[in-house]
Amino acid sequence: MDSIFAAWRHRKEDIKMKDPKNNKSKINKSELTLELYTKLLNDQVINLQNVADAYGMTTRSIRRDIETINNFLASYADENGGKRQEAIYDRAKDGYILSEKDEKHLTNSELLALCKILLDSRAFTKEEMFSMLDKLIACCAPRENRKLVEELISNEKFHYIEPRHKTKFIDTMWSIGQAIKNHNLIEIEYLRVSDHTLKMRRLKPLAIMFSEFYFYLTAFIDDEKVRERFDVINDSFPTIYRMDRIKKLTVLNEKFHIPHRDRFEEGEFRKRIQFMYGGKLRKVRFKYMGHDIDAILDRLPTARIIGEENGTYIVEAETFGNGIEMWLGSQSKNISDAEFL
Repeated sequence: MDSIFAAWRHRKEDIKMKDPKNNKSKINKSELTLELYTKLLNDQVINLQNVADAYGMTTRSIRRDIETINNFLASYADENGGKRQEAIYDRAKDGYILSEKDEKHLTNSELLALCKILLDSRAFTKEEMFSMLDKLIACCAPRENRKLVEELISNEKFHYIEPRHKTKFIDTMWSIGQAIKNHNLIEIEYLRVSDHTLKMRRLKPLAIMFSEFYFYLTAFIDDEKVRERFDVINDSFPTIYRMDRIKKLTVLNEKFHIPHRDRFEEGEFRKRIQFMYGGKLRKVRFKYMGHDIDAILDRLPTARIIGEENGTYIVEAETFGNGIEMWLGSQSKNISDAEFL
């Protein structure tokens, strides 16, 4: 904000120096424009009639000063980037106020939607969740709307239930993200829930994904002896690790390379997996007798309807892993005759 103000003063000084015919009234006019801009910066309301009366001018003249300020703000934003501001008329306040006008910034409705999604994810501890929400609102909401956004999510914050693992893993996730970008091998100590033991794994990290309350690391195992004990020795798909169960992470200096033809397609993988359960790529066919086929097609992005009769749909989908069996079991009321092809 100080840089904008300095630029404004500098531009006005240029005008005065370049035009030796500037008289006192013109200088006063520039000073008045600067004063109006200062008031706007300080969240004051500019009432045209009040300003006109105070300086013995017409409201039309003051409106032209507002237009000059807006022209400068638009020009400054185009030249320097960042937030686009504009003096706009607020009917409720009966005057002009300074408002951000930047398509690159979130609207109030977009911010509210993101806050709701973040809360509904239940992915973080209360401390982490509330800290992120506060920062998101402070950075993205206009000052006059922050309290309203906070009120709209206050009930959900009050009833927020943090995950049972109560683990803070954001820094670990960031380190893994850097390893993915730089193609560094990693070593992890991973808590295996089947027997509650820690297992060492040497991995080629590929992607970070989110599903059903948890963040996951997808990676290729860089140890053939370990891979032999998995169902992925000749599989082009990675293994999956829940982020909060990574108890220790070491990013190695060693690099790994995956040929372009064998690169991991995160989006394709995401469309085919249910509940982040590992396993092989399979095709499933079933009958759906429910009322909302769109819900099925949204849940299984690879699904396609291959037949329909009297409201019963025959659906085929390509899925990765064993999570599809869990999902089919949960839908037994509306799904029948499921078979793997």
